[in-house]
Amino acid sequence: MNELKAPHIREAADYILQRSSLRPEIGLIMGSGLGILGDHMENAVTIPYREIPHFPISTVEGHAGELMIGTLSGRPSVLMRGRFHMYEGYGPELTSFPVRVMKALGVRTLVVTNAAGGINTGYEPGDLMLISDHINLTGRNPLVGPNDGELGARFPDMSEAYSRRLRELARETARKMGFELREGVYIGVLGPSYETPAEIRMMRTLGADAVGMSTVAEVIAARHSGIEVLGISCISNMASGILDQPLSHQEVIETTERVKSRFLGLVTALATLL
Repeated sequence: MNELKAPHIREAADYILQRSSLRPEIGLIMGSGLGILGDHMENAVTIPYREIPHFPISTVEGHAGELMIGTLSGRPSVLMRGRFHMYEGYGPELTSFPVRVMKALGVRTLVVTNAAGGINTGYEPGDLMLISDHINLTGRNPLVGPNDGELGARFPDMSEAYSRRLRELARETARKMGFELREGVYIGVLGPSYETPAEIRMMRTLGADAVGMSTVAEVIAARHSGIEVLGISCISNMASGILDQPLSHQEVIETTERVKSRFLGLVTALATLL
């Protein structure tokens, strides 16, 4: 990590533990429009990011910018309502810093969600996609710089960045709820401009099914830390050039609002199994 070291992680974790004595086992990072899951946490303590030492501040519409620690479906959990993006001017070590703090709090499993553009033409807005793998096109990695062996290995294995075991649990949970999950490859880009139609054609050729501007740095840091990861994308719109219409963040928020009940049901049901 270039800027944030183990003492900064410990300082942030200690501050959170002063506000709540709960030791969370599950960490959840909620993407654009998906932070409503926090309303379903019980006995939750809410901490604005600006109060936590070394935390950046979320500046994007649809991201509340607060950490919640409580129970979800009876499981001790910590939830981020909104995340940090590199396009906001933060480096990858900062966007993934909360994952390091979650590890220090005791988190063993991370559920990371995002709103993504559908590249696979078989997808429709409102689909939920299990992330089976990712492609990092941001050009950045949170592990660049000196490695702290206390945090993880110098060259962490990424052959199973997204847990097969957790994906199977999610598929089975969705089936019991009466719907099928999509499953595909997420490609992460820097943003904040949406992609051009030519870039989307390139990404499809590379094997990507959905594209977004987050997640990859968080997952790299999680795997470096030994945290098991489940990733879920909400296909909030079709990517550039697929439909004859411009892209907008408002469409993202409207789509996530439409599918929130299915999303909430899935994640709350999964929390008892993780």
